[in-house]
Amino acid sequence: MRLSQWLLLAGMASAASFSAGPGTPDDAQKLTPERRSAEEQSVRRFAATVAADVSREGPSAWRKHFSDSPAFFMAVNGHLEFADSAAATKGIEQVAQVLPHIELRWGDDLRVDVLTPEFAMVASAYHEILTDREGHEVQADGFFTGLVERRGGRWQFRNAHWSAPVPPPKAS
Repeated sequence: MRLSQWLLLAGMASAASFSAGPGTPDDAQKLTPERRSAEEQSVRRFAATVAADVSREGPSAWRKHFSDSPAFFMAVNGHLEFADSAAATKGIEQVAQVLPHIELRWGDDLRVDVLTPEFAMVASAYHEILTDREGHEVQADGFFTGLVERRGGRWQFRNAHWSAPVPPPKAS
């Protein structure tokens, strides 16, 4: 093996053992099984609170559960809906004008993957009943994924993605 190959391998080995700081896989190793379980239950309670708040207060409740940071974004069906927190605030206000009530229910398949003490992934089927100002209801089902981050001692969504089933292609 040539010297350049040895140096490359040594550099790769060194980089693999390097910790880049908070939020890295090294943090996940600090989670004991008991702490991981406690964090998972904490995130599950957060998800239940989100559904209860949105169902009780309408779409405006999302604002307190979305991170107010430049890192926040939300995608819907593969399209970037809100590029940042400011766009989310504006969009939520617009949605609340049209749909003052939303009933949100997570599926029985709610999954939580605790990544570090500060981050966890949430994934679940969802069912919503959306009610407009005239009282017309539309039901929606799909799948949700989001990264939650502990900020200021509480969980918030750092990013979110909603997807709905794609209709089958029309027969020609």
